Order: sequence, then structure tokens, then C-alpha cells
Amino acid sequence: MSNKRNQIGWIVAGLLLSLLMASMDNTIVATAMGTIVGEMGGLDKFVWVTSAYMVAEMAGMPIFGKLSDMYGRKRFFVFGIIVFMIGSALCGMADSIVQLSLYRAVQGIGAGAMVSIAFTIMFDVVSPKDRGKMTGAFGAVFGLSSVAAPLLGGYITDYLRWEWIFYINLPLGLLSFVLVALCYKESAEHSRQKIDWLGAALLIGAIVCLMFGLELGGKEIAWNSPQMAGLAIGFVVLSGLLVFVERKAEEPIISFNLFRSRLYTTSNLIAMLGGAAFMTASIFIPIFIQGVLGGSASNSGYVLLPMMLGSVATATLGGFLMTKLPYRTIMASTLVLMIAGLALLALYIETSPRSVITIYMVLVGLGIGASFSVLSSSALQTFPRAQRGAASSTLNFNRSLGMVLGITIFGMIQSHSLVSKLADAMAGGGSTDIKADMLLNPAFRQTMDPALLERITEGLSLSIGITFAWSLIPAVLALAAALAMGKERLEIVHEPESEAGGGHEQKDAQDPSGTALLPN
Repeated sequence: MSNKRNQIGWIVAGLLLSLLMASMDNTIVATAMGTIVGEMGGLDKFVWVTSAYMVAEMAGMPIFGKLSDMYGRKRFFVFGIIVFMIGSALCGMADSIVQLSLYRAVQGIGAGAMVSIAFTIMFDVVSPKDRGKMTGAFGAVFGLSSVAAPLLGGYITDYLRWEWIFYINLPLGLLSFVLVALCYKESAEHSRQKIDWLGAALLIGAIVCLMFGLELGGKEIAWNSPQMAGLAIGFVVLSGLLVFVERKAEEPIISFNLFRSRLYTTSNLIAMLGGAAFMTASIFIPIFIQGVLGGSASNSGYVLLPMMLGSVATATLGGFLMTKLPYRTIMASTLVLMIAGLALLALYIETSPRSVITIYMVLVGLGIGASFSVLSSSALQTFPRAQRGAASSTLNFNRSLGMVLGITIFGMIQSHSLVSKLADAMAGGGSTDIKADMLLNPAFRQTMDPALLERITEGLSLSIGITFAWSLIPAVLALAAALAMGKERLEIVHEPESEAGGGHEQKDAQDPSGTALLPN
């Protein structure tokens, strides 16, 4: 018994390492992009470094999740680690932005496999009585990575070389590979099913059109350009064909039957909407600190630490409370905190000192943290083992989609609001060549006329406050979805001890997942 528990502990450690690598990677790279572009050039192409990773990761999530249900978790999870490590090594050796973008796509493929399968393996191997606290630990990784990544990326770039933001993945990936490959003993019995190649192709095409449109729109491609119209039409047509094909497919890549469960549907809605609102705070608070209050780039990153701690706290607490309280109670109570934090930011960010803004950030962090742990359990437990991979990957896909949509939509709102505020500021006199992004340069701020600086910073502050007000819409909708979850909670039922590594199917008269959904 002790040996089995030790093996499960090593498996979980390997899964946590893989999630930490994949969830940190995009943010840690973003902190080094200025240095990378300075060395390589390619300022007109650097957005592809992020786009390539995100497109590959999001396209791979549903596909690898479904394949893991059909042919086993271990082979595709290990494949994901290997591909991610290969991509990381290649990224460190890239000598042009084009090469770096291609290698980042390789990384994204590996990340799509790791993220989509890690939660599923954990749910398979961990006994029901321990799933709550383990899910809390997994959720805490997401909260930790969202803020730790910029700090780590900045440190590595400043004191080592930017290549090491990629090379650091190699020892971590190797350790994760060894732990999972040696300790995870998976059953050889899997359902052999027909692969839905057409559905996979349509899914990839639709995601490529959507992600490139969101990433390049307003930057590389004008919103009203023929290219953007083509991407929009391509996304709509391919998405429509995907829905048609998947409804008729024998074993669809994305099973719409999953959404017949109210608990699963509401969990996905909360993940998508909550992720969109959360990203607004993550992006615009550092800009406010640096552009309005005049803090340095490193200080603007450190201000997010309280939000990280808040999210880690409720992610861990949510995991422990799942067996005691309904999912609805946990999610609704924490989302209220996020709404309160965003509302305070919208109303008082212009006049609040930095210490008070920190309190607002803690509220937002406390509000989002539980979603990283609770939703992963609520989305999986209503399904048998053979469907958990698809259910988990679809949830993670929708969470990522919500974050990307939040970044794009609220970025457009803030940019549009800022243009009008700057026009008002310049009406009072001053150079029309001055742009708000110049406020992020402390040296330039020192050369500006104090009166003009005050007017411009006021415009930037107002635009950010307006953006937070708009972000309340998805936050409130997420709360409404939480209230519609029903009274289900994670209920531990008696079941035989599973083998370390999940060698046996966990069987229960009430639910193949080993848990029962009971009203509170």
C-alpha cells in the first residue's frame, strides 16, 4: 500500500512539472521578446512567436484528449513531453524570428498534449478521497504560473541569456518524463475506435483562422482589410462544417453530447468567461502601475504577486471544500470576490494609491483561483474513464479561448478609449507625436512637460478604468453560470483501491468515475 501511494505521489509530481512548464511558457517568453527582437530583428514578425504556440496548443488540446481516450493516456502524454522538449531546444538555437516562430509551434503541439491529458491522468490514478486536495494543487499551478513566469523570465533575461528561458524546460521536462514513464502503469485495455480525421482537420482550420485573426487584427492586419474578412469567413464556414460533421461522426473529436450535462456545460462557461475577465486584470494593472504611477517594468510585474497568492489560496481551498460544499456554493462565493475586485478597479483605480490597488488585486486573485481546481473536478466526474480525456481537453480549450478573447476584445476597448482620451489631452496643447506607450519609458517621462504628462496619464488611467468596467460583463455572466450549476458536490463513495498508476478501471455501482453526484 505504501509503495502504491509513493508511486502515485511521483506520478502527480511529474504531472505538476509538465503543467508548470506548459502554462508558464507563453508568459515567460513575452518578457524576453524585447531582448530577442533587439538581437534578431524582425519586429514586424514577432507576434508570430506567440501566435504559433497558441494556435498549435489550442488545436492540439481536443485532438490529444480524444486520442488519449481511444489509445491510452501515457503514450500521448509522454509524446507531448518529448515534443515540448525538442521544441524548447530548437527555440534556444533559433537565429531568426521566423525560425523561432516555427519552433514555437512545435512547442505548442507538445503543450497541447500535456495540458489536455495531465488532469485526466490525475483523476484516473488518485482515489476519490484525495482528489479534492490534488485538484487544488493542480489549480494552484495555474495561478502560480500566471505571475511567476514574468518574474522568472525577466530574471533569466537580465542575468543569463534569453535562450535559457527555453533551455530551462529541458531538465524539468526530463524529470517529468522519467517520473511518469517509470511510475505510471496504465491498463492496456482501451477502446479501439475510428479516428475522426475530417473533424480534426476542420477543427485545426477553424482555430488557425480564429487565432491568427485575433492575434494579428489591428496589428499586422487592419480590422477592415480583405485579409481579415477572409479569416473571419474562413472561421465561420469551417466552424459550421465542424458542427455538421461532428454531429454525424461515429467518434467525434469534439463530442457535443458532453454538453448534455448541465454541470459540464456550466463548468465550461465559467472557465471561458472567468478567464476572459481575469486576463483583463493581469494585463492592464501592470500597464497602469508603469504608465500612470511611473513604476519600473520589474515593479509592475511584482504588483501581480498578491493576485497570484490570492489565486493559489482559493485554488487550494476550493480543492479541500469540494467534498463539503456544492460546486455552486464554492464558485459563486469566489466569483463574487472577483466581481468586487474588478468593480473597485473600474471605479477607483484613478484615485487609489498603490497599496489599495494591491487589495483590489487580491480580491481578483481570490475570485479566480477556485476555478482552476473546482472546475477541473466538476467537469470530469460525471463521465466514465473512456470520456474523461475529451471532457478535460474541451474544458482547457474553452478556458484558453476565453483568455485569448478577453485579451483581444478588452485590448480593443482600451485602445479605442485611449485614442479619444489622448485627443482630449492634446487639445490642451502639446506635441501630437507623443503616444501613450512612451509613458512606459521612465527616462522619457522625465523630459515631458509636467502638465502634459498629467493630462496624458489621466487619459491612460481613464481608459483602463473603462476597460475594467466592461470586464464586469463576463464576470457577472460567469457568476450566473455558477448559480445554474445545481446542488452537486464531490461525494466520496467506497471503492476498491486502484493500482498505483491507475492500472485498473475504478468501478462503482453508481458511477464509473468512482464518485457520486449527490444533492447537498
